[in-house]
Amino acid sequence: MPLSASPVVRRARLGVELRRLRRRESLTLEQVCLRLGWASTSKLSRIELGQSRPDLADVLDLLDVYGVPSPQRDELIVIARDAATGRGWSRALGEMGERQRAYAELEAGAERIVEYQGVLVPGLLQTPAYTRLRVSAGALLTADVDVEADVRARAVRQELLARADPPHYTALVEERVCDPDGLPVDVWREQLRRLLALAERSHVDIRVLPAGASSGDAPHPLAPFSYYAYPDPADPRTVLVETLTTDLRLTAEADVAHYEGIVERLLATALPAEATVELLARRLGSAPVPRPREPRGTG
Repeated sequence: MPLSASPVVRRARLGVELRRLRRRESLTLEQVCLRLGWASTSKLSRIELGQSRPDLADVLDLLDVYGVPSPQRDELIVIARDAATGRGWSRALGEMGERQRAYAELEAGAERIVEYQGVLVPGLLQTPAYTRLRVSAGALLTADVDVEADVRARAVRQELLARADPPHYTALVEERVCDPDGLPVDVWREQLRRLLALAERSHVDIRVLPAGASSGDAPHPLAPFSYYAYPDPADPRTVLVETLTTDLRLTAEADVAHYEGIVERLLATALPAEATVELLARRLGSAPVPRPREPRGTG
């Protein structure tokens, strides 16, 4: 099911717009809440920070206070409705943990996605077997990980790359990501074949950063990150930085611009797409073919 603009992104956009309107009227949080009879400023603060699903009636009251005329008022009402969306998204995304849902919501409405990974194949490119082994290994470091639910969640997210109007997707991976690193041979060969198949799609760009390319003055991100840009230029470009236990979502212009600069430097350092495909094909050709197990005797 194709999903429209991400409610997470729309909440951030709505919050920015409402904060700008309040400041234009030289009103404090306290003054606005007093006019509306709201018990505390926390409600308005959370709306402006994009941290809560807004009630459309509350947004209409805020637009009245700020004296917003049409057509700007109509545009903000559309954004508020997108921001308040919930049921359709829950049905479409199905069973997902909080972290997987955060990625899915940012991915779904994106026009461009760039991901950097230093150790693992990015989730949108993983086979189920690869996901299962990697998530199982990571479960030793984090608590309450449902491995099979994570595998299913990635499969739902990967439908994004097969839809009729997919985003342009770029994966930037260090060369060591192309090594089996203890994986069973059959799992690794399947994963290499998956990467080569996806690289044939016009909207997928897989680029390898050769070993040693991150030394010296070249960029070397300290953590995996994902970058998202949207068709509506007023929707905030977003960066999600991955950590062991949670993910940091960045929307401030200065933060996002910093990561955009990192992306450009990584692209300049990485192998071209054609050379990346050749490297993956060589790795697949040199990977040993797993031998079938010999039947055990019964005597």
